[in-house]
Amino acid sequence: MARPRRGLDPLWAALGGLLLLFLALPLGLILAGAPPAALWQTLHDGEVLRSARVTLLAAALATATGLALGVPLAYLLARRAIRGRRWVEALLGLPVIIPHTAAGVALLLTYGARGALGAPLARVGVALTDRLAGIVMAMVFVSVPLLVSSAREAIAAVSPDLEEAAHVDGASPWQTFWRIVLPCARRGIASGALLMWARGISEFGAVVLLAYHPRTLAVLVYERFQGFGLNAAAPLSALLILLALLVFVALGALAAGDEDARD
Repeated sequence: MARPRRGLDPLWAALGGLLLLFLALPLGLILAGAPPAALWQTLHDGEVLRSARVTLLAAALATATGLALGVPLAYLLARRAIRGRRWVEALLGLPVIIPHTAAGVALLLTYGARGALGAPLARVGVALTDRLAGIVMAMVFVSVPLLVSSAREAIAAVSPDLEEAAHVDGASPWQTFWRIVLPCARRGIASGALLMWARGISEFGAVVLLAYHPRTLAVLVYERFQGFGLNAAAPLSALLILLALLVFVALGALAAGDEDARD
């Protein structure tokens, strides 16, 4: 097969390089502008540590909720011709594309102290605004589509013949799901869970409207920028960027392991 001509490659490389520079320059500057001493001081800041605990716990709870509810939905989307599939897929896509401040307003109208569900819950002593539960709900709302999408693709890649063979051997649907589908799709599901966790940690718009307190790291960055300026927010922002880089390293390791397994 003849190779395509490379006459336009220098132009494509120049245009692509401009895009990469546009993305890399702000990230590089914020990392370069946060010296190790400032990062170390930030890591030992009591307020940062409290926000980190809240953020990591909320993201973990949100991801666990997403796994418990999203993986079954992903299985149905991958294996069954469900009615209203397009509407389900559109509903899953909306939280990703709408402004997250709009998502926060929608959540507040539903679960706020005067919301459609929040008001009756408040009357029986269940408060969701300015609570850890509110942060978890906001994180689930904006990030669970990432998990469902990844899990659906992973489950769809598992051969239905494997499930059929398990059924022939006498396995129940539950046993087949746990012993065949989940092990085969585990890397894709894990990737989706990691993406959901990372997206939850970075969420600001929906969280700040539904549950400003207790403060997450993203809210704390905004608060420090508003109160003390750019220099005060930069070290914490750099730490969040480094955390995101670790997530991408983990995703790369999962992808590499998946390729090795297929080979």
